[in-house]
Amino acid sequence: MRILGISGSLRRDSYNTRLLAAAAERLPADVELIRWEGLAAVPPFDEDAETEPAPAAVAELRAAIAGADAVLFATPEYNGSVPGQLKNALDWISRPHATNPLRNTPVAVVGASTGGFGAVWAQADLRRILGRIGARVLDTELAVAHVHTRCDDGENLIDGDMHQALADVVNELVSYVHPRRELAAA
Repeated sequence: MRILGISGSLRRDSYNTRLLAAAAERLPADVELIRWEGLAAVPPFDEDAETEPAPAAVAELRAAIAGADAVLFATPEYNGSVPGQLKNALDWISRPHATNPLRNTPVAVVGASTGGFGAVWAQADLRRILGRIGARVLDTELAVAHVHTRCDDGENLIDGDMHQALADVVNELVSYVHPRRELAAA
């Protein structure tokens, strides 16, 4: 099974990208998490540019999502919502609506911030956007508040409760995918 990890942060030392790395460490042996790192290369969405072939970064993201069994998003919160570049990429992916690669794909959303709420507003917005796109958004979520106090000097997540909560989210996503794969194979 393959889970695609997408961080909504462009920052080199992003806590959300590190959250995906911590999630990868908690996967069952038969599951791999592949991080997609091309967010910065996605051009601004423009309906006039919706021609084939799609811009290279958009085509790469579409292929990465189509090749995954599920997607795990980790989002920071900018001004109380989803980062613009992540929303922009989702605008590209959502088209055409009926056949977009996120349609019916299981997704989970987690987020971290240095503030006291752990990106809960951004997660709520992202879950709503993904639902509109047609993804199968899991109800589970994880908000890591004050993330800078939950990491060591190397920026690795060290909070045991957060490790367990992250493992719970990942396991729920995996358990949601397994029965769907068995039905598809039948």
